[in-house]
Order: sequence, then C-alpha cells, then structure tokens
Amino acid sequence: MLETSARLLRLLALLQARSEWSGADLAERLGVAPRTVRRDVDRLRGLGYPVHSTPGVCGGYRLGAGAELPPLLLDDEEAVAVAVGLRTAANGTVTGIEETSLRALAKLEQVLPARLRRRVNTLQRHTVRINREGPTVDADVLTRVAAACRDHEQLRFDYTGHRGDSALRRAEPHSLVTKGNRWYLVGWDADRGDWRTYRADRMRLRTPNGPRFTPREPPAPDVAAWVQHRLAHEMWPYESRFLLRAPAERIEGRTAGTVEPVDEHTCLLTLRGDDLRMMAMVVAFLDVDFEVLEPVELKEHLRALGERLLCSRI
Repeated sequence: MLETSARLLRLLALLQARSEWSGADLAERLGVAPRTVRRDVDRLRGLGYPVHSTPGVCGGYRLGAGAELPPLLLDDEEAVAVAVGLRTAANGTVTGIEETSLRALAKLEQVLPARLRRRVNTLQRHTVRINREGPTVDADVLTRVAAACRDHEQLRFDYTGHRGDSALRRAEPHSLVTKGNRWYLVGWDADRGDWRTYRADRMRLRTPNGPRFTPREPPAPDVAAWVQHRLAHEMWPYESRFLLRAPAERIEGRTAGTVEPVDEHTCLLTLRGDDLRMMAMVVAFLDVDFEVLEPVELKEHLRALGERLLCSRI
C-alpha cells in the first residue's frame, strides 16, 4: 500500500509538471507497466483528480480542470516561490488580486513546514520594496496569455500602440517577460511574419483564442535578453548621438543611454526614446560640453531649452 501511494503521488507530480504525457512515457518514468499506469490513473480519478485520456498511438494523459480544485503537490522550492510570489502580488502591479493573494498566502503558510516558513519570512524581512507608479495588468489577461503559451494557441487581441492607435493583432505566444513593473508578451506576429513584443497592459484579448500552432524556435536562446535589447535599441522612434567632452567612465551610470569611449577625454552617447525634448534635457543635465551628431532637429530643441533657461527668473 505504501508503494502504491508513493507511486500515485509521483504520477500526480508528473501530470502537473507537463500538459500531456503518453502512457509509455509515464510507465518509463514510474518504472511500471502501462497497465499499472492505467490503474493508477483510475485511482486518481476516484480521488477527484480529472485525468483526461486520448486513445490511439498519439494519445496520452493530461490533468484537466474539474468542478473543484484538488490538492496540489509542491516541492520545497516551488512552495517557497509560491509564498514569496503571493506576498509580492499582494501589493504588486497586477490589478484585482491583492486580497485574493493574501487569502491564498494565509492558507499556504498554515501548512508550510517550519523550515520553509523561516526561509520565506527571512527573505521577506530583508527585502525592501519601492512603490512604483505606472500601468497595471489585469490578472485574467496574464493567466490567459500564460495558458495560451502553454497550450500553443494563437491569441487574438486589440493592441494599443504608444501613439494611442489600436489594431487587431494575431500572435503565436511564446513567453511572458517582466521588466520593472511591466509585462511583455513575446510572440510570432502572424500578420507581420516576425517576432514582436507586446505590452500586456495594452492588450485586450478576444474570445475565443485562435487555432493551435506548432511552436517555433524562439528569436534568441535567452528571450529575456532579447526583449531587453529590443527595449533599449529597436522600439523607440528616435535615436540621437552626441560627442561628449568627458571620459566614458564619468558618464557611465548617469544615463540610460549607451556610452562608448572614443579616447581618454571624449566618448559617444546614444539615446533612444519617443521625445526629442526629453533627450535635450538629459544631455544638458550631464553638465559637460557636447556636440550633437544626429539628428539635426535636436539642435532646435536644445536652443529652445537654452533660451528658456536664460529668460527664467532666478
């Protein structure tokens, strides 16, 4: 009986770890015959776990949604991650889940072993959070996008660009990436035939999802680094370049732009954004002599800024 119970727990953990398993794969992982897998699946069903099966050569087993939530199996690392995530979500940037997160956290911490509770409390006690202002994302949007990534279902959504225009998009979702207080979806744009990033707070999902698709190779091995590069280099309408009369080490860390040394006394600064006036203020704030290399129209913004400062009362 103990061996059977342990095997059932192992089977349940496997079904929770992946969306679908073949009977042969489960039998190999558990070290039993396929017939034993079928009997164990029936036992899980009797305990209330909705295990769906598809017959045939390409068939398999998957853990589906039931009328009630059955117990979940979490290892130590998963339990700590869930507890920390719930605490963060209670005052985070996902709207509508603060109170729910607190209720779920109370239930989880009630059953956490003492060793895990100490880990969670230690991490939280020594973490200081700076409140951020900015867009928040509906929790339902994130869960639906994550489910579409998992199930390889095309998403259809109305997307609002940074200029306020809205258009219907069709994308094959790959993954969600977080940066600061923003969430980005990485997906293959079916209409543009290219990989794109979409801010989740600008997405209005349509129902139902589109058809299933065969996953593509991601745009880069490190998707998070790919998103970081796009945000820094490719997604802004303006790029400006300055020759600064200061060594690179004096400028680095003082601006979000890219700094490249020219020699020991000068460096190149590249700024990207959607507002030339803001770029003018950024380079003026550095308090070093500089030359505008491009674009030419940025010089007019700098002249206007200088005249405004000269005419201001001090």
